[in-house]
Amino acid sequence: MASPIHLKAHRFPPPPLLLLLSLLVVAAAALESEATASTASHQTDAADTTDTAFFIFGDSTVDTGNNNYIKTIPENRADYKPYGQASFFGGPTGRFSNGRVIVDFIAEYANLPAIPPFMQPSADYSRGVNFASGGGGVLPETNQEQAIDLPTQLKNFDKVREKLFEKFGEMRAQEIVSEAVYFISIGSNDYMGGYLGNPATRQLHPPEEFVGMVIGNLTNAIQELYKRGGRKFGFLSLGPLGCLPALRAANPNSNAGDGGCFEDASGLAQAHNNAVNGILLSLQHIFKGFKYSNSNFFEWLAQRMSNPSNYGFKDGVNACCGSGPYSGVFTCGGKQEAEYKLCENPEDHVWWDSFHPTEKIHEQFAKALWDGPPSAVGPHNLQDLFFDKDKATIADLVDGTVEQDFMY
Repeated sequence: MASPIHLKAHRFPPPPLLLLLSLLVVAAAALESEATASTASHQTDAADTTDTAFFIFGDSTVDTGNNNYIKTIPENRADYKPYGQASFFGGPTGRFSNGRVIVDFIAEYANLPAIPPFMQPSADYSRGVNFASGGGGVLPETNQEQAIDLPTQLKNFDKVREKLFEKFGEMRAQEIVSEAVYFISIGSNDYMGGYLGNPATRQLHPPEEFVGMVIGNLTNAIQELYKRGGRKFGFLSLGPLGCLPALRAANPNSNAGDGGCFEDASGLAQAHNNAVNGILLSLQHIFKGFKYSNSNFFEWLAQRMSNPSNYGFKDGVNACCGSGPYSGVFTCGGKQEAEYKLCENPEDHVWWDSFHPTEKIHEQFAKALWDGPPSAVGPHNLQDLFFDKDKATIADLVDGTVEQDFMY
């Protein structure tokens, strides 16, 4: 990893919200005719209830095996031991964890089967698809040609949508798409590798401008999914990136009073989360039927690192698998061709490897997102979204012309 520059967290304000909102208003008006044209020919029987599908977009936090099928670097794969050593799958699957990841638990809570990776041959897409890719970013330039970026994941969703229309017909397929929950967990790689690890990008863009680029592209992705019929969204916000074992190990000021956390990376994550919160709050007013679930993963994870014993852990700082300071050198696994240490009990650790948390963290956060109270998860929890009885009808989609829903 390239040596990161020294930025101050308080210099990372969110991008100008009014500018982003003005872009949303313009985009919303453009969506009106397209949304009407794509749904006017569909009719839905209100008495016909269906199971909710689950579509997943993101990076290694939610990748369940897509990178097994693409050409990439060893660091972007997890289909080898000791990954997956927890007994649930019986071995490595491509998940960047010692076992399951957050979307596996969410699918279980929703009474869904394991959601297949998009790249998996002959996968059944009718109950949902996972498009996530380890190393992927919101921006296509992030880890280019080494991962599946978010714009490409959206193109893959279009392919799935076409197959659903071919298999089930327009009415049923549109119903699946409009009733589905869309879960998005992405952005860390844009800031860690795409910005802090890229001197050329840092010279071109001040931090607040780069955050604005990421937020703008993420907002566009949400709008594209809405245009295709998506109405219910779940989000995994960014954690304190500077406190990952890898960034603690790479921090030149690791003896600082903050316990070695790299303040610059965490500042970018905070600015990103603040901007996303503002965008989501606005989208629910601009787009008819738009519902979302979000929470403060930054503080949630920081608490478990600072006070691990309060949450059933013994170590909130050091990775279970890796080498060097904090086990933060990313050497976990046979394909890394380097020696590494492996802890005896991953359940004692917040961190599994240099960048990724243990299955236990994934499960705890999945539970919090699933049925957490409004004070912790909002404005909806995922249980509300999956078992929402106020199902959107085609009339809602047609009548929901964004013009009449603007909040000026």
